[in-house]
Amino acid sequence: MTEAPPFVERDVPIARLTTVGTGGPAAYFARPETTAQLRDLLRWRLAEGVEMAVIGLGSNLLAADSGFDGLVVRLAGELAAIDRDGDAIACGGGASLAAVVRRATEWGLSGVEFGCAIPGTVGGAVRMNAGAYGGEMRDVLAEALVLSGDGERSGGADDLAMRYRGSNVTTGEVVAAARLSLTAGDSVAIAATVRDMQRRRKEAQPSGVRTFGSVWKNPSDQLGAGQLLERCGLKGYAIGGARISPVHANFIENVGGQATSTDVIALMAEARRRARKEGVDLEHEVQMLGPIALPGD
Repeated sequence: MTEAPPFVERDVPIARLTTVGTGGPAAYFARPETTAQLRDLLRWRLAEGVEMAVIGLGSNLLAADSGFDGLVVRLAGELAAIDRDGDAIACGGGASLAAVVRRATEWGLSGVEFGCAIPGTVGGAVRMNAGAYGGEMRDVLAEALVLSGDGERSGGADDLAMRYRGSNVTTGEVVAAARLSLTAGDSVAIAATVRDMQRRRKEAQPSGVRTFGSVWKNPSDQLGAGQLLERCGLKGYAIGGARISPVHANFIENVGGQATSTDVIALMAEARRRARKEGVDLEHEVQMLGPIALPGD
């Protein structure tokens, strides 16, 4: 076995790295700060056959209670930087999308306002083609740099096959950097739009509680997952320390920090069961990490 890069840590609790706050330890954890460090890490991972998950800010992730016998990666340093490039923003894959929106607003650049409602990083948002309030990452992505243990590639939304909540970026790849093509605008007007989106998000989604974000993809443009599950009578339904939010039924809350991932999976299974009785087969947005699975997947 080859020696891991010196910045790799062992047996790090995943719960403290995720927004929902559940899950056991990761066998390896790394926070690379440069492209060179990331390349070294990915080559080591590939050579050793270690499974990998890039967790960003820890949203959209549910880890097994027993942990993850692999490598968890969070980009930092220059891999989380945000810089202006004319009417574009060049940023690391680890940059917070909310921070990108703040900088874009300061610089009078419009197009990424929707990102204020997405609690994740640019890299994760590209990989999942995250979106909100009518905007998606594929609308603004000019180019992304994607690294793996045996090479790299770059391209725009079409090259990455960005689609509704998905792309062709694999679990063995990392979005190391991205260039977002925006439009010059008025900072005051952009800020007003962002404030309105933030207000709408606060009114419509749970706040002050731990969640991993939206659980399910919307079944169609006409039917939201939250609407469906509310119709199924699931708002406020709880199992153990996990509860389907009484504010928005497409969110699961870790009530008082007492939930386990097993509780969350049980809630998801019940939601899928009830949705199927309504003739709808729900597909989850949340990514599973470790020996954890939803019945029916």
